[in-house]
Amino acid sequence: MIFDKDVIIDININNPTLQARKKTESSITGLISQKFGEKINLKINTRIEKSVNDSNQIKGKPIPGINNVIAIASGKGGVGKSTVTSNIAVSLNSMGFSVGILDADIYGPSIPIMFDVENSRPLSVTIDGKNKMSPVESYGIKILSIGFFTKSDQAVIWRGPMATKALNQMIFDAAWGNLDFLLIDLPPGTGDIHLSILQALPVTGSVIVSTPQNIALSDARKGVAMFNQKSINVPVLGIIENMSYFTPEELPKNKYYIFGKDGAKNLAIDLDVPYLGEVPIIQSIREASDYGHPASLQKESLISDLMEDITRNMVSELVKRNKNLPPSESLKITTMAGCSAVNK
Repeated sequence: MIFDKDVIIDININNPTLQARKKTESSITGLISQKFGEKINLKINTRIEKSVNDSNQIKGKPIPGINNVIAIASGKGGVGKSTVTSNIAVSLNSMGFSVGILDADIYGPSIPIMFDVENSRPLSVTIDGKNKMSPVESYGIKILSIGFFTKSDQAVIWRGPMATKALNQMIFDAAWGNLDFLLIDLPPGTGDIHLSILQALPVTGSVIVSTPQNIALSDARKGVAMFNQKSINVPVLGIIENMSYFTPEELPKNKYYIFGKDGAKNLAIDLDVPYLGEVPIIQSIREASDYGHPASLQKESLISDLMEDITRNMVSELVKRNKNLPPSESLKITTMAGCSAVNK
């Protein structure tokens, strides 16, 4: 606006720092002075322009060939998150999907044990002139874990930045190939590792694992809250309840709710997120994990059927979620082995 010798300039900038504002005002003042001299009374009004936050925006750097990245988390340790992750991976693979697991639990990796590959080491391969790690493969699942690079009796005593660097190497310096799903087995809690993963990768959705007891549910609620943060904004595909009940072999019609009944189901209703299913306490699940042979590999068994239902529910929620992606990240649905796949 110009009033005789008074000139008022309104300008919007998207850099909120004082230094940026002063630099902009100085540049404008200099240009005006060169053109009209110093007889003009100049006033500059600077307004910070808010950046547009697309609620469907995918964060992080995509990995070519990986269609869906699913973070599997739990607020509390010891609820069977890694066991659930390994069995979901096997179920997805049996449906015809190509699957990988990134064991992001830097301080307590267990996926190598569950797949009987704790003594394996990733090989180096050359791709486009660059050396990359080739994931260890077991039962058709591609796996990378810090457990491959440490001894079984060696504690990983790293600060956050070092752990983050190791994770980034396993993510971006790996030859994952083409995957329909990359499952990320996150550590318990809501800390550095979680933020590093969410910043590094375009996480498509998350799954929360909890037991029915109040202590675990309290932490699971925090896990959901973490993914719902505006700065993170990763859709929660659902909650899985592990160790729901116990049925002894001699009393097959009895159910004993050792840790409480329907805790995770009620939490899902309370938080308005899908409930994907429940997994009872079954001795064979523990034995299978210890022997490095995920229980879902035993076809037509109770655990195999339960995990297949849970996995199908997860994929169904993923299909719904992907319908809301922006056009630049649009996904198409194809049919594989009787189940809806979601591919870019």
